[in-house]
Amino acid sequence: MANPCLISAHFAVLIIILSCISIFSFTSPLPNDIVSLDLATRLRHDPHSINIASNDYGNLVRESPSAVLHPSSIDDIVNLIKFSNNCSTPFGISARGRGHSVRGQTTARGGVVVHMPSLSENGIGIRVSWDPSLGYYADVGGEQMWIDVLRAGLDHGLAPVSWTDYLYLSVGGTLSNAGISGQSFLHGPQISNVLELDVITGKGKFITCSRDKNPELFFGVLGGLGQFGIITRARIILEKAPTRVKWVRLIYSNFSTFTRDQEHLISINSPNYVEGILITNENTTNQWRSSFSSPSNQSDIVALLKKQGILYSIELVKYYDNQTASTIDKDFETLLKELNFIPGLIFSADTSLFDFLNRVGDLDSPTGPLEAHPWLNLFIPKSQISDFNAGVLASLFPKLNEPSGIFLFYPLNRKKWDDRTSVVIPEEDVFYTLGVLHSSPPNAYQIYDEFNSQILGFCEKVGIKVKQYLPNYKSQAEWIKHFGPKWPTFRQRKSTFDPKFILSPGQRIFNSA
Repeated sequence: MANPCLISAHFAVLIIILSCISIFSFTSPLPNDIVSLDLATRLRHDPHSINIASNDYGNLVRESPSAVLHPSSIDDIVNLIKFSNNCSTPFGISARGRGHSVRGQTTARGGVVVHMPSLSENGIGIRVSWDPSLGYYADVGGEQMWIDVLRAGLDHGLAPVSWTDYLYLSVGGTLSNAGISGQSFLHGPQISNVLELDVITGKGKFITCSRDKNPELFFGVLGGLGQFGIITRARIILEKAPTRVKWVRLIYSNFSTFTRDQEHLISINSPNYVEGILITNENTTNQWRSSFSSPSNQSDIVALLKKQGILYSIELVKYYDNQTASTIDKDFETLLKELNFIPGLIFSADTSLFDFLNRVGDLDSPTGPLEAHPWLNLFIPKSQISDFNAGVLASLFPKLNEPSGIFLFYPLNRKKWDDRTSVVIPEEDVFYTLGVLHSSPPNAYQIYDEFNSQILGFCEKVGIKVKQYLPNYKSQAEWIKHFGPKWPTFRQRKSTFDPKFILSPGQRIFNSA
């Protein structure tokens, strides 16, 4: 007689399979035989899972997938991509790290969103190592957050050298874009500090790549907007970590002086971090008070702002440790003497490296209603920043009603970028990045989108050759213009590594999502 327990177990499995078939047959365009895959039980299609995967941090674009995969291993992702390749009509697949895209780039309408944090349970995690030829490095799962990479490195007295301003982002996510912050002038973007990658291509092939091994995939994936593969491991360069940070913010009323000082700072080896901030209302400096001492003449800043409509600030940092603690103040004083900020208008702080890098905190724990983030990020050629200031910074920003957000403006050195990667930057030795980081109620973002359109419209009208960072376009013609001479290479890489246009459909480069 058959074992009743086995019969019961087989019956239960049959019920699950039939249930899956019923669900996918009537509510999903995914092929019914997807339930034959081992990963079928890790495909979620409940309203809560679908709702989360349909949106992102921007809270502007909503595209619902048919299912969300919570992979238990890299093999689940490999098998899903292979399955899509073998379908008569392949479906889109998008890797979602922490969901901090702002225009639906990690969505996959009608397809499958891969919830990358699920790999944390059985993935490689974060492993710090040393090699006589490579030095110190960390092998990091693509799903890991940079805040955890920082913690793991500091446990060994080490840290990566290039960061984003916000650390609760996935490693795979930032490397698919570039990853920039105030250290990028010195060390390059995060994609310039990677030794090796493990990637699952759009064909479902698992490939290890580096500058010397499968370089076409390596450079394509770095800044490749998820078009050629899903990053499952990155080998990140580590260096000895400083323990403390000397940190100041300087106020400027003249744009030319502001940019001249920034360009001087990124031309020397003295500072470790340089960023510029646009001050469009007094709330900008009021927000600093949690980290900085208030200047005695705060009223002077307000008066200047009312007179000029906009002020500028340089955020400047030098790292130090126990060995250099006795000289840091003198070194900083010497550095400040080389600059031409408004005397007396200086904010200062001294803090740990961890607290400085984690200064933004965790934005994924909202305390109030969800906001929309209609952001615009641009790279601007140095040769055209005066025209850009006259037509945009000095003209448009002061007219922005009830500005809400942070506006960054700082220079980068092109020599720290590798042109073999997929990122597009201006063809000048120095270029600026503008981060227009709006926040608004979800029903009011159109005002800020219109403001962004005015910026882009002005640049188009006067011929300022800007490039979007974290780009967003609606047509392939716009993408071709964006990539310029890099488009044939980008297109060829797509044909090589994802010929059926499966990966990252939410970018809307090769297919509409």
